Amino acid sequence: MLKPLTAAMIAGGVLVSTAGAFSLVPSWLKSEDKVVVAQAGNTAANTAPAAAAVVPAAPVPMLAPSVPNYRAIVKQAGPAVVGVTVEGMHKATAEDMGLPPGAENDPFFQFFRGLPGFQNRGQRGNPSVPFKGQGSGFIISADGLILTNAHVVREAKDVTVKLSDRREYSAKVLGSDVATDIAVLRIDAKNLPTVRLGDPQQLEVGDPVLAIGSPFGFEQTATQGIVSAKGRSLPGDAVVPFIQTDAAVNPGNSGGPLFDGTGAVVGINAQIYSQSGGYQGLAFAIPINVALKIKDQIVAHGKAQHARLGVTVQELNQSLSESFGLPRPEGALVANVAPNSAAAAAGLKSGDVISQVNGQVIGRSGELSSLIGMSAPGEKVKLKVWRDKAWRDIEVKLGSADEAGKETARSDEAVQGGQLGLALRPLTPEERKQARTDQGLVVENVGGPAGRAGVEPGDVLLAINGRPVQSLETVKSVLQTKPRSVALLVQRDGEKIFVPVNLGS
Repeated sequence: MLKPLTAAMIAGGVLVSTAGAFSLVPSWLKSEDKVVVAQAGNTAANTAPAAAAVVPAAPVPMLAPSVPNYRAIVKQAGPAVVGVTVEGMHKATAEDMGLPPGAENDPFFQFFRGLPGFQNRGQRGNPSVPFKGQGSGFIISADGLILTNAHVVREAKDVTVKLSDRREYSAKVLGSDVATDIAVLRIDAKNLPTVRLGDPQQLEVGDPVLAIGSPFGFEQTATQGIVSAKGRSLPGDAVVPFIQTDAAVNPGNSGGPLFDGTGAVVGINAQIYSQSGGYQGLAFAIPINVALKIKDQIVAHGKAQHARLGVTVQELNQSLSESFGLPRPEGALVANVAPNSAAAAAGLKSGDVISQVNGQVIGRSGELSSLIGMSAPGEKVKLKVWRDKAWRDIEVKLGSADEAGKETARSDEAVQGGQLGLALRPLTPEERKQARTDQGLVVENVGGPAGRAGVEPGDVLLAINGRPVQSLETVKSVLQTKPRSVALLVQRDGEKIFVPVNLGS
């Protein structure tokens, strides 16, 4: 139930086998105290029996300027936060069987699997092991619609939802979306307490937030913090512009709600950055507007679809922006255009800088990935693109992410590439075939500015400052203008990247 972000990224789900999780009802839920809300005469009624009518929650008042009434938020919204327990089977890894990592690829793995202690773990050739897991979720409709994380219910055969009043329901997974890590559950119940939904676009860095969930199985646990950053793009999760907070989120918090200072849900707690497996000050939540868009698709069609532009982008820095003649490092730099993609059909090229999508400004490359990923396949978008030191508008009909596939020497004489510090030579016919390119020069040796910038022997230099490299003369002609920096487009291990090289004044 753990979802790694990198080797050090741990998701909020937690694998357990201990019975009795979510079994304690906090004392604050048993209290008879009334919660004062913004409209006179309204009190929190979420602890009433299931048959009672559901009244939408009013905004929670502030105790003082910029200080949220956390007590009121927890009393009002806590009953709509649920615990999610799952059971199922997943394919066993070597570590599951007590073997060293990677042992399943060892010829002796078949032998070890037959020894006592490894039997009855699954059928031959497809061993599996049982698992139990815990997470959190929250009710968004009185008739039993619940949001949680996709990784919480991944591979689950049985899903149980436990309410704060100890009622338990078997849940049906209506669908899940791996790209955004959103899953939608339904339980057979009526007149359930619900959360109030907010607008994450109104959040600002420094705003107070509150998380409620079941870390390590401790149900209805509330932690508070502030918004640390917005629009975070994380490795492997380019579609989601995460909300970063310093609210304490731990394994088991996955799928639980993140509230703003008025008591409205603005996100779903999904991941933490950790080198220990526990909270270390960085938590990431999926904006609720992203989750609701996915929810609507899952409820209507059973799955979510994502658009695809077909480009590899990278972040601009000052050196790259100067190389392309941009006044500041803003936008998404196109490093590669996939063949037969929507971007290729529209005429996008390596070296283009995409600064707007349908009028929405792109500050960082991750923002482009989020905007495109949350669009629908077949949708037409207008891009504002910087190319050859001029702006142009390009309309693109987006493709589908489901169609995406992976599109992915020696010579006796080496030619020197001037003050760059590169030894370059033409590609052999076999190298051109392997690199799938009709242009470029191979980097035989590297030093000086190019070496300090990260260019490596074996790289294929495809372009310099946007000019395709057909020969060494192309490189020399660019360097004759005595630029302060140049942008090199290189191909390495089948991937294309831009490398900014500072040549000095």
